[in-house]
Amino acid sequence: MTEIIIKGVNKYYGINHVLKGLCLDINKNEKVGLLGKNGSGKTTVFKILTGEENYESGSVNIIKGKTLEILDQIPEYPIEYNTIDVINTAFEELHSILEMMNEFELRMQYENDEKLLKKYGKLQMEFENLGGYVIESTIDKICNGLGIDIEMRKKKFDLLSGGEKTRINLARILLKDPDILLLDEPTNHLDISTVQWLEEYVCQYKGTIIVISHDRYFLDKTVNRIIEIKDGKAEFYQGNYSYYIKEKELRYVNQLNLFKQQQRKIKQLEEAAKRLHDWGNRADNKSLHIKAFNIEKRIEKMDKVEKPKKDKKIIGKFTKKGIGSKEIISLNDVSKKYGDRLLWENINLNVYKDEKIAILGKNGTGKTTLLKLITGEEKSDTGNVKMSNNIKYLYMQQNIKFDDPNLTILETLRYSMEVNEENARRILAKFHFIGEDILKKISSLSGGEKSRLRLCILMQNKLDLLILDEPTNHLDIASREWIENAVEEFKGTIIFVSHDRYFVNKFATRFWEIDNEIYDFYGSYNEYMEWKKSNINENNVQNVKKPNSKKNKKNPERNSDLQAKKELEIEIEEMEKEIVNIDIEIEKSVTDYKKLEELIKGKDNVNKKLDILYEKWMEF
Repeated sequence: MTEIIIKGVNKYYGINHVLKGLCLDINKNEKVGLLGKNGSGKTTVFKILTGEENYESGSVNIIKGKTLEILDQIPEYPIEYNTIDVINTAFEELHSILEMMNEFELRMQYENDEKLLKKYGKLQMEFENLGGYVIESTIDKICNGLGIDIEMRKKKFDLLSGGEKTRINLARILLKDPDILLLDEPTNHLDISTVQWLEEYVCQYKGTIIVISHDRYFLDKTVNRIIEIKDGKAEFYQGNYSYYIKEKELRYVNQLNLFKQQQRKIKQLEEAAKRLHDWGNRADNKSLHIKAFNIEKRIEKMDKVEKPKKDKKIIGKFTKKGIGSKEIISLNDVSKKYGDRLLWENINLNVYKDEKIAILGKNGTGKTTLLKLITGEEKSDTGNVKMSNNIKYLYMQQNIKFDDPNLTILETLRYSMEVNEENARRILAKFHFIGEDILKKISSLSGGEKSRLRLCILMQNKLDLLILDEPTNHLDIASREWIENAVEEFKGTIIFVSHDRYFVNKFATRFWEIDNEIYDFYGSYNEYMEWKKSNINENNVQNVKKPNSKKNKKNPERNSDLQAKKELEIEIEEMEKEIVNIDIEIEKSVTDYKKLEELIKGKDNVNKKLDILYEKWMEF
């Protein structure tokens, strides 16, 4: 059964034609992912479905009697409302029925009325059918899954952070249990464990769900159909995100081949018409011209195959500076509190050259705080954090701000980098800021545009270390893929906080899991997830086991062994570089026999040390 039909909808914002005769339909109980670049009209479709936005022409039909809820903006509530009061607004109908039941119960104490008793019985049945007797357990199920504990439920809603309010709003909507659920970026502000819970919930949901999301893992797990809004129209893909990616590329290749074939045919016909005209002129033969005109009309009447377009890729990239030291950051007996709350105590960790470390944990555990300790933006309560001298690093914060929001993009880049307008335009073009875009004021930019501009500025310098706090937040999928490509080309050290599992899975080879302590794990993302399921409650920061290793499965020294191996590999790499440098000097000194003798002797000594290191490495 079709629940939603959108037919020929046109929507304008000023002169901007956003939806161009949009047609789509959604069937009952479908799980649909709505994709498209930022500004393509995805959220506009949601607002049209809820009646928040009008449209110029076309029609929108939702099957009668179906309830619909949307997760987008957070509603306003009375200032005295606690979190639980907001959550309870999901049960306004039940509370209304309960009030009527209480009123009837009072009347029945004094009135012996059979009709009153029947009305009460109907209300009681309706209350039960709507889940009135299990409200508390239903609230607990949703709130526990979304990490809304008892303490948060008692807090004033108005005092919560934006991310916390989003979670409360999501809980409220899920508790309403509508027939049709519209989710606009539901995984924003959720940690990985909460996103995984939401995935399971969406998969088991009995109603219809349309979700706008840039979380590719989430889309893969939850949706069975993709609708992409492109150039104001809908393109359909019968599968999850992974299917969509493959099918989209296949369609591009097929259309490009059809376009090329048609262009070859058109060219042949045009050449034939040109020859006929030429022969007709020479022979003064009208019939040849008529044949040529017929060919030209045939070309005009052809259903032209459009040349498929691919979005231009952003071509900016991080550049490694190159450092000599192996250990670049050390945390020694570090403790940190916020008020009376202890985040962690007496932590000892080291960061080595070229490592890729993901910092994970629930919201509020101190992931961003740890990054700020490393950069020196915040101080530890005990112990110290040291960074090697001459380290050049980039720290991209989660909430991006610029000094003067009234400046344009062009002005901001010029003042930040002290470059002329020509060079500024060239740099900005690489990051898809072209034409009139560069004259936009910072205050008018979206979150994704601010991220892109910040990276554009920061990526002009050579770096040793990237420190990234939610680098893919606010970015559409194309921009996320660009960030991934840029990071992939960077060969230095990376420390990052991210809830984007595609990003984490692609880069992390070491994990710091924050949960009152900091658990240090070496391995892939899949290995980390397996370890987390079985081991996190049994280990501390010095005692982490790597899974899937029968020999070391119960060996608490496994983590230190991995660390020692890593240090050994770094030392081997340094000695191999030293040998290369000696060989270069030997080539330069072929006529200086004394220096040549010293160099050869030095190389022999380094080779002996290297042999010993190789033997040690083979023992692991």
